[in-house]
Amino acid sequence: MPKPARSTLSAAENRSPEKAMKWSFAPGTNLLSGFTAKVDRESKQKLNEFAKELRAFRSVDVSGCNFGDEGLFFLAESLAYNQILEEVSFAANGITAEGTKAFDRVLQSNISLKTLNISGNPIGDEGAKILCEILVDNAGIEKLQLNSADLGDEGAKAIADLLKKSSTLRVVELNNNMIDYSGFTSLAGALLENNAVRSLYLNGNYGGALGANALAKGLEGNKSLRELHLQGNSIGDEGVRALMSGLSSTKAKLTHLDIGNNSISAKGAFHVAEYVKRSKSLFWLNMYMNDIGDEGAENIADALKQNRSIAIIDMGGNNIHAKGIIEIAQVLKDNSVITTLEIGYNPIGPDGMKVLSEILKFHGKVKALKLGWCQIGAKGAEYIADTLKYNNTISILDLRGNGLRDEGAVCLARSLKVVNEVLTELDLGFNEIRDDGAFAIAQALKANEDVKITSLNLGNNFLTKFGQSALTDARDHVYEMSEKEVNIVF
Repeated sequence: MPKPARSTLSAAENRSPEKAMKWSFAPGTNLLSGFTAKVDRESKQKLNEFAKELRAFRSVDVSGCNFGDEGLFFLAESLAYNQILEEVSFAANGITAEGTKAFDRVLQSNISLKTLNISGNPIGDEGAKILCEILVDNAGIEKLQLNSADLGDEGAKAIADLLKKSSTLRVVELNNNMIDYSGFTSLAGALLENNAVRSLYLNGNYGGALGANALAKGLEGNKSLRELHLQGNSIGDEGVRALMSGLSSTKAKLTHLDIGNNSISAKGAFHVAEYVKRSKSLFWLNMYMNDIGDEGAENIADALKQNRSIAIIDMGGNNIHAKGIIEIAQVLKDNSVITTLEIGYNPIGPDGMKVLSEILKFHGKVKALKLGWCQIGAKGAEYIADTLKYNNTISILDLRGNGLRDEGAVCLARSLKVVNEVLTELDLGFNEIRDDGAFAIAQALKANEDVKITSLNLGNNFLTKFGQSALTDARDHVYEMSEKEVNIVF
């Protein structure tokens, strides 16, 4: 089964430049001569509007406008005049290293600005160096976002040097750049000296096992870090072993750890489990899209029996079968801490679903259960549907891509007729459900006057206009009877 990549890009970084606006002064702009003057006027008018915002509001987002370096020089002056502005995003605007000079003598005097987002701009290492030299004299910025900014090791070194001198930066985001082992080593050195930074994002870089090993040494001497995000760095089993060793030795109370998509096998999962057993602060653990298998799942399950801090865990896409999920399910018998369990993209099948469902009937405090693409079929839907009749904690249930068909939808519909005080979101997308399944769900919604569901997704199924009409009628009926709105997607 192909493993889908989970994007780590923000909406601002993915945002395309505005198609309706071509900035006539930006480098490389290609304008028809007959419209140049008109577009130039519109460009300047738009920039003046942005400048007014930058002078007046606490939070300003001018991302994805493609105003380039000259546009930033025009706007930067407004930052100096606004002493209430706390958050600004210049993401995805075609700003280069030259453009970062616009912040000189502006950021040094602005002490109110807390968040600066320059993600999605090709500023490169040179731009990072210029920006960091400016920020050394800034005493206000707490969050710096430089995702997808073409940074390499030299850029990471500049940021590391800034961290060594800064006592205000709390969050540094460097996702989706080209930072290699050398850059990781520089940042690790900064962690040894900095005791202010709380969150470090390095998703989608090239740290590898050597980079993880370097970070581990930096973590051993750090006391402040709370969040470490390393998704998609190919750190492997050896890298995760070193990382877990460093985390076990640090005095920092880590709460969030993202090691998803890092080629970790059961061998690496063993080291993660040993750390989990000892951790008393870890709240969120992401191991999405590795390959720990049933053996690794058993190790993690054993650790979770001793851990009483992890509330959110993502083990999706790890080649876990029924055998492994049965071990995870056993944890929930005596665990009241885990509230979100993501195990999608694992072939647990109806057998795994049966055991998990039986335990969830009366045990655990799981509020969000995500089981997309787990091959549970109609039989698995029957098991989880029976659980819903008794469970009083699950409010979000994701069953996408499980081949439920009409039979599975009918089973779930029977449970929806029973009063359930907590289930608010149900996702049944990509399940080959046809009109008969839609009719059954529609009837269930009409029959249950106390229905709590506010979101029902039936997108990417095989509904005709008849099934869609039945669901629309059911939605309208619920609103007429109880004034409750149900958002139905089909």
